[in-house]
Amino acid sequence: MHGIVLLDKPLGLSSNAALQRVRRRFDRIKAGHAGTLDPLATGMLPIFLGEATKFLQHVLSARKAYRTTIAFGTETATADREGEVVASAPLPTASRAEVDLVLTRFVGRIRQRPPAYSAIKRDGVPLYKLARQGEVVEAPEREVQIERIDVLACSPEALEIEVVCGSGTYIRSLGVDIGRALGSAAHLSALRRLWVSPFETAEMVELETLNECVDPAACVRAIDQAMPQFAPLRLEEAELAELKFGRVVAGRAEAEARYRLYAVDGTFVGLGLVREGVLRVDRLMATG
Repeated sequence: MHGIVLLDKPLGLSSNAALQRVRRRFDRIKAGHAGTLDPLATGMLPIFLGEATKFLQHVLSARKAYRTTIAFGTETATADREGEVVASAPLPTASRAEVDLVLTRFVGRIRQRPPAYSAIKRDGVPLYKLARQGEVVEAPEREVQIERIDVLACSPEALEIEVVCGSGTYIRSLGVDIGRALGSAAHLSALRRLWVSPFETAEMVELETLNECVDPAACVRAIDQAMPQFAPLRLEEAELAELKFGRVVAGRAEAEARYRLYAVDGTFVGLGLVREGVLRVDRLMATG
C-alpha cells in the first residue's frame, strides 16, 4: 500500500497518535505526515504510506487554510483553551469596521513569534518539551505570509475567521496578536485545518470511516497527486531499466528541471532530474 491518506484528524489526538492509528489500519506500514496539527486542532493531515514517504520533502504544501475561533479576555501559556491563563484584559470595544481595519495589518508578509509550546527545536529539543519542564523559552520572530483573512462571525467575546496562509504560520500566535491589536487578550478556542495544497478541493477521510471500510485502499490517493508542480515524463521500457540500474539516460530534449517519471503503462515510478540533456534519478520507487 503506497499512497496518501488525507485524514480528517479528530479532536484530542496528536498528529503522531493519529498517524499510528492509520498505520495500524494498514498493517503498521512505514508512514509519515506532512504538517503537524495540535491535539486541539482538527482537519486535514496528509499521511504518506510506504514508498510515498520518500517524496514528503517534495510535497507542495506551501499554502494552507484554517478556520479558527479567537476568544477574547485572556491569554494562555499555550495560546489555546488548554493552557493556564497568564494574562487578562477587558473585552475589545472595536466596531466591526475597526476590526476589519485591524485585520488588514495581518495580511501580507508579516513578522510573528511562534508560541513557546511549539515543535520548533532549540539544540535539538522541541520548545514545548522545554516549556513543560518549566524553562522560560521564546522562539525567534520570523516572517510568514498571510494571503487573506475572512471574518465569519464577530462579537466582543469572540472572533471567528478563515485564514489562508503560507507554510510555517502559527494560527495560535496570530490569534494572540490580533487580540493585542484590538486592545484585549486572546487565545484560540477552536482550530480546524480546511486544506493543505495541493489538496484544496479534496475530500478528507475520518478515522472511523477508515476503520470501517471493507477495502481501506479505497481511501488512499496516488502519490503523484501531491506533486503537480513537476511536469510528467513518460519513459520507454529500456530507459526505465537504465534508471533502475543506477545509470543515466542521455540525449534528452526536455528543459532542465525535476520531472514526475512514468512507465509506459502510466504507472508513477519516481522523480528524475534533467541537466544538460541527461536524465538522472532523483527518487525512485522500489515498487517501480
